Formats: sequence, structure tokens, C-alpha cells
Amino acid sequence: MKRKEFLKKGALGAVAGVTGLGLISSCKNETGEVSAGVGAANIVSNKTINWRMTTVWGKNFPVFGEAANKLSEWVDIMSNGRFKIKIYGSGELVPGLEAFDTTSSGTTEMGAGASYYWQGKTPAAAFFAAVPFGMNGQQLQSWLLGGKMEGYNLWKEVYKPFNLVPFLAGNTGVQMGGWFNKEIKSVGDLKGLKMRIPGLAGKALEKAGGAAINVAPGELYTNLERGVIDATEWVGPYHDYKLGLNKVAKYYYTPGWHEPGTQLEFFANTEAHAKLPRDLKEILWTATLRVQAWVLAEFDAQNGAYLEKLKLEGTQVKEFPTPVLKALKGYTDEAINELIGSDPLANKVYKSYNAFRNKANAWSKITEQAYYNKILKI
Repeated sequence: MKRKEFLKKGALGAVAGVTGLGLISSCKNETGEVSAGVGAANIVSNKTINWRMTTVWGKNFPVFGEAANKLSEWVDIMSNGRFKIKIYGSGELVPGLEAFDTTSSGTTEMGAGASYYWQGKTPAAAFFAAVPFGMNGQQLQSWLLGGKMEGYNLWKEVYKPFNLVPFLAGNTGVQMGGWFNKEIKSVGDLKGLKMRIPGLAGKALEKAGGAAINVAPGELYTNLERGVIDATEWVGPYHDYKLGLNKVAKYYYTPGWHEPGTQLEFFANTEAHAKLPRDLKEILWTATLRVQAWVLAEFDAQNGAYLEKLKLEGTQVKEFPTPVLKALKGYTDEAINELIGSDPLANKVYKSYNAFRNKANAWSKITEQAYYNKILKI
């Protein structure tokens, strides 16, 4: 599949099946209410409810855009056609990065993106997507959903002033460190480096003497080819291969220190969400969790297959030297301290995030890390 065709790729096909809502009839939903199930007594009306969602991504963009399509499909199936969500990709109704404001104002009922795009609106948003050297996807999901759902409740608190209710929409897992046209052997090699890299990671690169440049995904190939940028991170082997980045950059670096597990999001307009009958609220919540599971599974399945393709076609996969990672970690800590020092809510969120991370890391060291370091070498 050619790079341009990839950007227009259609959905992978309908996925049938209905989640067993009876199993969660006594669980708390995303608002903290106890669900009373989805029997006839809870159905307020048989009237069809029609919502519109605008996304940061192209409508059918692989995994990212497909996730929104699947949410629409599954909500329709589970509600027996009573709840329909029409998906609009970036640029169809509004530019992609206006999804947050469009949903906040009620122009659309729902949006999709990643919270670090809204860091300029509220600094605390940075912690619900990806933190450089932070939690991986499994740990981040546990902070959001585990125990008393402390992370998710903080996420709702951050979005409440913007008239939005957040929902989980999948996790990319650990991303790759990016494509470079020169080897990174020391911290000095980052000086003057022009790289497409967002958020807190971009701040860390700038502190190392590089330049963080914002480039739209559709322009990554040509900008690398023409030397507008020297390096770029995007996602992982699946998306990177389809964009043809291996044709215009020599070195593919790991690990993805900047995005160790990027959480994606849906968000709903608060008033529109409040008007939903209880059973449709539960259906929406359940469908988003199904998307959450599908996205990570799809990323892992596709990235494994496409990493093999990249290697077979000559891509050099290299590891960042430890001194470089240590330096970037120090610069990241500086950037985080500046961020939380300027915003009390960001400070509150980060305290929770960091406390959970410390406990999760202690557990991971004697389980998953031990498995990778010991068992996989046997």
C-alpha cells in the first residue's frame, strides 16, 4: 500500500458482537453512579439519539481513525440502533485540532484526540496522554481505572471547566524513539537537531540544544526528504512503514523515551452526555472500554509484523546510548517542574501520577522487568 493510500485507508471492516452488559449491572459507571442494568425500566425513550464526533485524525486513519469508527459501530449495535454517532475526520467539519473547542461549545457532541494536544489550554492535560520516562500503557490504564479510579477522576476534574467528559480510547503502547539521518552517539549530537517531537519531550529536546518542530503527519515524509527536519518521531513500525519514513531516514531508534505508552481519548460535551438515558450512558462507557482493548491489541499485532518488514528491507534499528537517555531524563524533569510550578491543578495531578508510578514500577521490577531480563534470555 502506498503512503498516500495509507492516509486514506478505509476501516478494516465491521466487527460484530454485543458486550455482555448484564455482567456490569452492579458496577459503577464513569460518573461514579451504580448502574442498575439495562432492562426496560431504565430505557427512557425509544427515540433515536444522533450525535456527531469530530476527530484530530483522518476519518479512516489506521487504528486512530478506525477506533472512532468502531465506537460508532459498537454503540449502534448495543443500543439496537437507538444511539448513533456520525464520525467526521480532521478537516471535514473543522480542522482536527479544533475538536476540543468544538465539542466544548456543543457544536458537536463528541470528539477524539489525545490530551497532550490541549496542554496549552490546561497544563494538567499533559499527564493523561504520555509523559517522557513516565508510565507505560498498562500502568497508565491502571492509574486511570484501577482502585478508586483516581487518575480518571482527576481527568474529569481537569476537563470539567471545559464542559467535557473524558473517555479512554485506546493506548499505542511503547512507541519508537524516531527516525534520524545521523547517528546519535552523545548528547552533543542533539545540538542543532531539528526534530518533529511534541509536548514535554519537545521541551526536553530544546533544553538539550535541539529544535522541536511541529509537523503534520502528512508532511513528515517530504520534510525529512527535503531536510526541513533532521529527525522525526511518529508512532511505530506499522504507521512509520506505511508513511515511507524508512525511505528517507537511515536510523530507527529505540526506546521511545518520549512516549512510553500514549493514551488516546474520546470526550463528550457535558450537557449532551447528561441528557443521555442511563442505559445509553452505560453503553457508551462500555463501548469506549472495548475500543481501549482493541487499539492496543491492534498496535501490538501490526507493529510486530511491520518491524520484521523494516528489518528485511534494511532498516538499521539502533538504541539510544545510556548517557543520552540520562541527559534527556534530566531535561524532562526540568520541563515537568516548570510545568507543575506554574499551575496548581497540574501539580495536583502530577503528585497522584508520580505516586502511582513509583508503586507500579516497584511491582514491575520483580515481575515484567525480571521476565524480560531473565526469562526471555533463556
